[in-house]
Amino acid sequence: MNFSMIIILGVGHVFDIASQVRAIIEQEHPDAVCVELDPARYQALLNPGGRSNARFTYRLLASMQKRLAHQYGGEGGSEMLAATKAAQEIHAEVLLIDADANLLFRRLYSEMPMKEKLKLSMSAVASLFISRRRMEKELDQFQGNEDVYLAEMGEQFPTLKRVLLDERNELMAKRIDQAAAVYPNVLAVVGDGHVEGIIHLLDRDDIKVYRLRDIRGQPKASSARQLPSNAQARFHYEQTLQ
Repeated sequence: MNFSMIIILGVGHVFDIASQVRAIIEQEHPDAVCVELDPARYQALLNPGGRSNARFTYRLLASMQKRLAHQYGGEGGSEMLAATKAAQEIHAEVLLIDADANLLFRRLYSEMPMKEKLKLSMSAVASLFISRRRMEKELDQFQGNEDVYLAEMGEQFPTLKRVLLDERNELMAKRIDQAAAVYPNVLAVVGDGHVEGIIHLLDRDDIKVYRLRDIRGQPKASSARQLPSNAQARFHYEQTLQ
């Protein structure tokens, strides 16, 4: 009989929440910490400034996340590094559970129709100019209307949602479940946009959840709030949660 416990910690990659992530890991003291990284991205975080052969749109998204992170007083990916360092300090196993980002984007572009590619490229460029105020507004909207928000995201960018969200949810849920078969207590640090999908796929009763709004000290948004009115707004925010 499996007596393991799984803790899901939802984060946002542009927010200055490294200390909160570290505190939760120290408090929960898991046997293994799963992080939403692949080996190449992990090494890039450990050694910033190196050359990248990533696709243009991927580099644009990274630039957008880096700029927004600076607005919040942090560094993009700092919460993931904090998670790995905290895990190492409590002698927990660090498990990288995400798909290879470069391979993912190659497949995304090979499967994406031209119309969606053009829309994606325009949205990625526009992402460079999104403000902190706009981000906070979209965060509030996402928290109050998550299911509808993701559904509309899927209508605008169906291939993007399938490859970068749904299929990654399946992969990460599988790897979290595999970890839970080995380690008594597993904590997974993933983008907040993945949390509900992973919980649904795991289909377990022993899951404890921390959402981004919890660790940022924000109240849950009202479900009556209006969603962003265009695809670019949904695209901007979703990338910070993946």
